[in-house]
Amino acid sequence: MRAGAVLLWSAVATIILIVLGIFGSLLLSGRIELFPAEAEPVPTATTPAVEPVVDTAYQVLILNATDAAGLATQTKDAVVAAGWAVDDVLASEAGSTDFPETTVYYVAPEDEAAAAGLADVIGGARTEQSDAYPSADPERSQLTIVLGVDRTGGGEPAPDAP
Repeated sequence: MRAGAVLLWSAVATIILIVLGIFGSLLLSGRIELFPAEAEPVPTATTPAVEPVVDTAYQVLILNATDAAGLATQTKDAVVAAGWAVDDVLASEAGSTDFPETTVYYVAPEDEAAAAGLADVIGGARTEQSDAYPSADPERSQLTIVLGVDRTGGGEPAPDAP
């Protein structure tokens, strides 16, 4: 009985030492904090809103990322009606049909105002800076509109045709 009690106490002591060792190493590595200081409120920087500018010097690529047929062509017609040359606007289908929200992409920060202007021309859209859609012509900048399922009517992908 005495040997069993010694073995039991040895096991309990081993477990306690292991737990204390893990806790101590987490404490020393900074992964846990015993007495966290009150967090100071972090001041948030407000970015000034960009004034939208309709700049027809940009090439425009329109990608229909929905199941709605003809949506890219309708959008192209609206962009051309706003002053872009027909040759500067290309309408095409995207590789997917479930893009959630229509977005105007621009590459350089100085293109943001033109992207916002184009978003207004098509009836409003998100704008986002991205290198995903660079211009094919290095001499001209490009804005890319990816049409999302929010343009198809309820924000849901269109049902498949029978």
